[in-house]
Amino acid sequence: MLFNDHSDLAGQHAFLSASKYHWINYSEEKLDRMFTAHQAAVRGTELHAFAHEAIRLGQKLPANGKTLSSYVNDAIGYKMRIEQILYYSPNAFGTADTIGFRRNKLRVHDLKTGYTPCSEHQLEVYVALFCLEYAFRPFDIEIEMRIYQNDEVRIYEADPDVIMHIMDKIKTFDKRITELRLEALS
Repeated sequence: MLFNDHSDLAGQHAFLSASKYHWINYSEEKLDRMFTAHQAAVRGTELHAFAHEAIRLGQKLPANGKTLSSYVNDAIGYKMRIEQILYYSPNAFGTADTIGFRRNKLRVHDLKTGYTPCSEHQLEVYVALFCLEYAFRPFDIEIEMRIYQNDEVRIYEADPDVIMHIMDKIKTFDKRITELRLEALS
């Protein structure tokens, strides 16, 4: 059998793929909802890429109160790093959308392009990873976290006790995962 060559599709996934076969049980209404959610995720990825480039180039956007403009302009204004990996171990790391540390103040900003409300917990984990990687105690620095979503900016001050708890959990769980990996090898 001579199979057709589809090498141009290598690494891509169709919406109706075999590996995500749950669609075979969808109604047309559910298909509509899932496809709309998928398209929103694709748009979110594109908006993040656009914001990344605008920040990298230092290109401010019109100050119109829109989510993307506020996020980009604040990141540029605060001289923040984009897509910064925060690393504790191979088991515990993450990429902050934008982060900055100046004059003993840590800023962590997150761009959310969906409509579903989100919480500050993701940002708290980034703060904990920052503190672990760079050996800061959350009690010794000022911490501001922001979520940009639905044309609003939600600002949170991190609770140092909560951050310490997350740091301790990262250390404990990292150690346990390492033990489990070693057990699996023996």
